[in-house]
Amino acid sequence: MPSKVYFTDLSASFKINLVAKLGNLMEAAGISPAVTKRDLVAVKLHFGEMGNTAFIRPVFLRKVVEVIRAQGASPFLTDANTLYAGTRSDAPSHLNTAIANGFAFSVVGAPLVIADGLRGKSETAVTVNLKNFEQVYIGSEIVEADALVSVAHFKGHELSGFGGTLKNLGMGCASRRGKLAQHSSLSPKVKKKKCIGCGECVDHCSQQALALLEGEDGDKAEINPERCIGCGECILACAQGAIQIQWNQSVPTFLENMMEYTAGVIQNKKDKALYINFITDVSPGCDCLPYNDSPIVRDIGILASTDPVAIDRASIDLVNGEHALPGTCLKKNMAPGEDKFGGVYDYIDWAYQFEYAEKIGLGSSEYELVKV
Repeated sequence: MPSKVYFTDLSASFKINLVAKLGNLMEAAGISPAVTKRDLVAVKLHFGEMGNTAFIRPVFLRKVVEVIRAQGASPFLTDANTLYAGTRSDAPSHLNTAIANGFAFSVVGAPLVIADGLRGKSETAVTVNLKNFEQVYIGSEIVEADALVSVAHFKGHELSGFGGTLKNLGMGCASRRGKLAQHSSLSPKVKKKKCIGCGECVDHCSQQALALLEGEDGDKAEINPERCIGCGECILACAQGAIQIQWNQSVPTFLENMMEYTAGVIQNKKDKALYINFITDVSPGCDCLPYNDSPIVRDIGILASTDPVAIDRASIDLVNGEHALPGTCLKKNMAPGEDKFGGVYDYIDWAYQFEYAEKIGLGSSEYELVKV
């Protein structure tokens, strides 16, 4: 049976504005019984990297918070720290970025909680017993929450082809160790030319996997792969950017990894999750970038569903049904019905993630679009 995906366009009038339409959409899609009285509700979103402006406007999150509070629940806005050393790589920087981008309590009406703690180490191992992972590492505050509302900006992505609900869950909820595990099966590497031998990475390594070794150009850091547990702490600790991820995963394996992490996120949230996609400012790249390029299609609308696979499949179909906007990075597949994200990233078979997601029971690609 097809899953229901609820959709509202962006039209508005004196009778009803877009913020109110979002509330109606959430009610129709099933905020109740997903969220019930006294639930602690993780509202998972992307606060946007500093310099990026394509992320979802905070005023919409205020409405999401209001609808959740109307159920008698207690919402908090959350995301997990990044693997790369940007403006969201530790909790203080992450919170500063979130507030600078407009997500302060005075605006959204809910507290901000970084899901994996100060340095990305507050994680919970969730047993999934799937093809690539027996356990996945998820930000503890998301695991501990009673319910989950994912609010995703639908856009392109350099590794998965597109980013929507599935990426917001699988990649976005993972701790730093979990993010690294999805991207690479190897320990990080030290770029010797950048290393100044300061020893910061050695001091930060909980496993004593790093050491300074003497060489022709002075002391340089080196990683012992047998001791390394892949937490990614050294990547953040190195101010020189000398420690880097070894991006050795093929695209299909990366997509499988991300789906398995999604399974871990929602494992204890059966019937306690609602997913929302904003198909607005459809930038070709992720909101993790410190900029956003021109949107490749027009703003389309907002979707909501209790099926994370169906909502992303419906979002892809709506984007591909559009004619591409002129003057963007998209130079092919511009006509209605053509693959827009494939036109940007022709090396990514983004459809594979739906195939694998269905295989491991995350949801269905078959959907019924219900207009609200």
